[in-house]
Amino acid sequence: MVKKIMNEPQNIVDEMLEGFVFAHEEIEWFPNYRVVALKEKKKGKVGIMSVGGSGHEPAHAGYVGKGMLDAAVAGNLFASPSPDQMLKAMEEINTGAGVLVVLKNYSGDLMNYSVAKELAQMKGIEVECVVVKDDVAVPDSTYSTGRRGIAGTIFVHKIAGAKANEGASLQEVKEAAEIANANIRSIGMSMTACTLPGLDKPGFTVADDEIEIGMGIHGEPGIQKTKIKKASELAEIMLAKIIEDYDYSESEIALMINGLGATPLMELYVFAGCIQKLLKAKRISAHKVLVGNYMTSLDMAGCSITMFKLDKQTKRLLDAPCNTPGLKF
Repeated sequence: MVKKIMNEPQNIVDEMLEGFVFAHEEIEWFPNYRVVALKEKKKGKVGIMSVGGSGHEPAHAGYVGKGMLDAAVAGNLFASPSPDQMLKAMEEINTGAGVLVVLKNYSGDLMNYSVAKELAQMKGIEVECVVVKDDVAVPDSTYSTGRRGIAGTIFVHKIAGAKANEGASLQEVKEAAEIANANIRSIGMSMTACTLPGLDKPGFTVADDEIEIGMGIHGEPGIQKTKIKKASELAEIMLAKIIEDYDYSESEIALMINGLGATPLMELYVFAGCIQKLLKAKRISAHKVLVGNYMTSLDMAGCSITMFKLDKQTKRLLDAPCNTPGLKF
């Protein structure tokens, strides 16, 4: 039997959102749509929202707050929210300047967004999107055409939110988010599978003496199964995959070491220290380092690395203040 703190499995997303809003009084909840939004809205500011399946907390609701998202829409566990849910969020955060939707590259999210956008435009709401594809592990996956969107999405939220707060137009906000998106790469690794509430066992397996490099946040297959290795060896393998894909040499970056839900902070900091040594050897400077749980996969043990190459604008926007349940600068 799998032990979880829950009532009925079919109600877990709604009850999670109820508890989330109870804990954060600055956020309002539209329960019939599973939309959470910032209560305080700034007239004439571009609205920023994110959508996605539940099970990745604090993503996505945890990034609703000043300086990041104005709304987030929760789907079922590992499943896209519906077009009606997305439309409700668009309506709530549109104050006349339009709405930017940050999507991860999964087919359900993209399909439902396209319908929601048409419905919003019929209501006179201008909508644009940015599709995050930061995972270097595989070119295609079960859930997406092209690269998957994983933890690098949080950096896109941050840049878009900061640019919108400067009073930029919808197209300017989209351009800033796209620049960030183009300079972000991630890769993950898993030591255990995750178990969905209501099930007695995981939907896939990772052998007790193995890890899987490149596994996705829904358990999508990775690129390499290997025996358990030291943290320093894992760091070297994973960093090499990112640098093979994108030239970070002698650049300034933001770095995220992200836990997948069941990895102790002690281990994440050990891993961060290993990455630091490798970056120093490659003359890559880390301007900002985030270590913690930012985009999880229920109770999966493992972590991901995200590297974000900064320029003058993205560095300024990254450093801008933000105050959300999941991230504070």
